[in-house]
Amino acid sequence: MTPRSEIFEVLAKVCADPMGYARAWKTRTGRRVIGSFPMNFPSEMAHAAGALPLIIQEAEDPITAGHGLLFPFYCGFTRSAVDQAAKGDLAVLDAIMFGDHCVQLLGAADAVRVALPDTRVIFFQLISSMCDPWTLGRSKESFEKLRFELEDFIGEPVRDDAMRASIALFNRGRQAMRELYRMRVEGRVALTAREMQYVVKSSMVMDRAEHLELVEALVASASENLPQPEKRAVRLHLSGHFCQAPKPELLDMIEGCGAIVVGDDLYHGYRYISTDVGEEGNPMDSLARWYLDRNTGVPCPTRVQNDVDWDAFLLDAMRKESAEGMIVLMAKFCEPHMYYYPEVKEAFEKAGMPHLLIETEHESMALEHMRTRVESFLELIKRRRGVARANTPEGEVA
Repeated sequence: MTPRSEIFEVLAKVCADPMGYARAWKTRTGRRVIGSFPMNFPSEMAHAAGALPLIIQEAEDPITAGHGLLFPFYCGFTRSAVDQAAKGDLAVLDAIMFGDHCVQLLGAADAVRVALPDTRVIFFQLISSMCDPWTLGRSKESFEKLRFELEDFIGEPVRDDAMRASIALFNRGRQAMRELYRMRVEGRVALTAREMQYVVKSSMVMDRAEHLELVEALVASASENLPQPEKRAVRLHLSGHFCQAPKPELLDMIEGCGAIVVGDDLYHGYRYISTDVGEEGNPMDSLARWYLDRNTGVPCPTRVQNDVDWDAFLLDAMRKESAEGMIVLMAKFCEPHMYYYPEVKEAFEKAGMPHLLIETEHESMALEHMRTRVESFLELIKRRRGVARANTPEGEVA
């Protein structure tokens, strides 16, 4: 069995240099690499076409060449993606697929077309209203169109049996990663927020069979004598960041203040792995159903569904995780998050659940200032613990 430390070394390397991994994979296999933007692109479809599906990641590099192609008030992810295109870093991609879920991504798609005139850019639009009678049918139509565009690009059909095989492989990967989440909530394995991000983010880049082997080895290693989480640490839920991964140093800082992250609804976290695709029947029907089910499983403020509330989901998730507070990570200029956050704030205040909002940026973050805020937040939660113990009748367990 591969040692745990070696597994994380591999995953961390992929996360640090996604395009480097893609270039090496392409050289080794001679096959295509198809990039996509978050959040609802069905990577199984590109995999079934024999390509490596890769979700474009925010780069650590400062934005330089992309300054003239996109407005400065766009989010860090879109500006970074355009900057990577302008620098030629995305040249390894044979095609890029975009889905519409915010205005800034639409602008980024146009800018990438300008920066990469020789790269096939495929755009598809998914219905954002999730509870209309025609939503399922419209979703299937969008995926059918995407499949047609993909087949036109590769020059051959994407067969249903290949789609079902890819779906089964991806489901196994999601299930293995969800098992790690369950183990962390139950305290059966000590995984830092950085390590959990490595697990999920690398799955957006790596060959899925290769990644599955590593994650299943991590799950199997849980029976070993691994370090257990600190019992007195404040249990936190992290929320937000719909497109880009929070910077690892920010995650380290939060846990370094005396917290342990036990759950999240981050895109580079539970949101990405929350929902499996049906493995039987017409795969296009299954993908359309998956698109709807994802928003029921982990609601997204870029979608509209009358019978689903993100704030109610968050409160319920925290109860299941026994989380004592939530830190909201809001990417600067993320309009869907900015518009919805007041509802989350109101719901949490009404429920008496502590939460802290932290705005993040691509360029720089004042970590020491944030550390002071996080420490104060955790101290508030610890004082609430003391009050709860003081108000507990003698002989009862708080």
